[in-house]
Amino acid sequence: MILESKDKSMEDVNMNTDDASYDLIVIGAGSAGFSASITAAEAGKRVALIGHGLIGGTCVNIGCVPSKTMIRAAEAVHGAGAARRFPGVSGAARVDDWAALMAGKEALVSGLRQKKYADLLPGYDGITYIDEGAARLVQGGVQVGSRLIRAPKIIVATGGRPALPPIPGIADVTVLNSTSLLALDHLPASLVFIGGGYIGAELAQMMARMGVKVTLVCRSRLLPQVEPEVSEALAQVLRDEGITLHSGATYEACRAEGDRAVLSIKAGGKRLELVADHLVVTAGRDPNTEGLGLEAMGIKTDARGAIIVGDDMATTRPGIYAAGDVTTRDQFVYMAAYGAKLAARNAVLDGAERYDNAAMPWVVFTDPQVAGVGLTEAQAKAAGHEVKTSILTLDNVPRALAARDTRGLIKLVADAKTDRLLGGVIAAPEGSDSVQTLALALKFGMTTKALGETIFPYLTTVEGLKLAAQTFDKDVAKLSCCAG
Repeated sequence: MILESKDKSMEDVNMNTDDASYDLIVIGAGSAGFSASITAAEAGKRVALIGHGLIGGTCVNIGCVPSKTMIRAAEAVHGAGAARRFPGVSGAARVDDWAALMAGKEALVSGLRQKKYADLLPGYDGITYIDEGAARLVQGGVQVGSRLIRAPKIIVATGGRPALPPIPGIADVTVLNSTSLLALDHLPASLVFIGGGYIGAELAQMMARMGVKVTLVCRSRLLPQVEPEVSEALAQVLRDEGITLHSGATYEACRAEGDRAVLSIKAGGKRLELVADHLVVTAGRDPNTEGLGLEAMGIKTDARGAIIVGDDMATTRPGIYAAGDVTTRDQFVYMAAYGAKLAARNAVLDGAERYDNAAMPWVVFTDPQVAGVGLTEAQAKAAGHEVKTSILTLDNVPRALAARDTRGLIKLVADAKTDRLLGGVIAAPEGSDSVQTLALALKFGMTTKALGETIFPYLTTVEGLKLAAQTFDKDVAKLSCCAG
């Protein structure tokens, strides 16, 4: 039951009021919820942390942790065969025991969930953990079951879940998502992935390296958020590894055919029927906002149902904030934690902090990894910059040559008038470990000239940033080793 301000008090509808004194209520016990709660508790505030289901949220239970350990396992399998790129070296590996691999993944997840979430709570006297059912925003606080919990400020951090695209017949077919794929009790022979974003690219390559026949279908292009040159380079890598890729496709229908699934698409002017053991939906995520009572509380959402927040993480309802995947902000676990910390400071510590993602690095854990920060070329032009770019393929990077793995490239974007760096992307086997250097360069306003003159250690992937910066005004192919 939702009560407007004109309605009777909560006590009049047989609601048991929690008489404990709280400064802040946090709904959601994932990364964002813990970040907000700890921030407030460390400042001496009393926090009611409301969880529902497994503590720890998406990242540790069904997202970052399980997917990345499985991706690493797939890299180990693939890497044995890839050893043949070195003369005189060969190797082979395969998945011998899928159940054992999955058990190892679950052991890692449960251990981190206990260590990084459950075991942390006793160390904070100011946090009271409440898990008595789903939460609902009401006048005066939050309803949990038959209990009303009161506090002057509230942060919503309920996260998100895999989205189901509106394909005719999809509701009648048993489909997998990123969660259920990582919980399969056996290794399938074939999979069709629907969606070529971050999650689709990572998991499709992972399963292909495990020995599964994989088809990946996307409506536009692979990784549509990144630079087109990088998208095409990664697409070619996936094709070289045996993945069938259909880009620019229209999803027409799904159906079951015996114990197999069929996806009908139109791509390249042709109608195709893709048959596999399972369809895997990796077409984005939806916010967990159902049942929260947002509309009745005057909290605005976007078309997806995500909570609209300002730069201060405040919703359209005074006193209520939101953070993490439930909002319209960046859907990365570290940005969820950052936004939640900011929300807590602004909510109960009289802060005036503003969300800033100008130097926010991001990573796609494919192989090669794709990592970037700042503006793309298209975004920079849209923002009114006179843009210049440089593209350096990895066959110009000594580290890549020595590793005999030149898959990938580096693209930098800069303002042509000021020479200031605006953004960049790295597609390289160790790109995730190099992007932070570029993030710092952007954060502190470096020019391409300054980056190109910076000393980097030789035979490293990150040295590619220096070479890419030099590529703006010189031909690095004409430089000797270390001559820059």
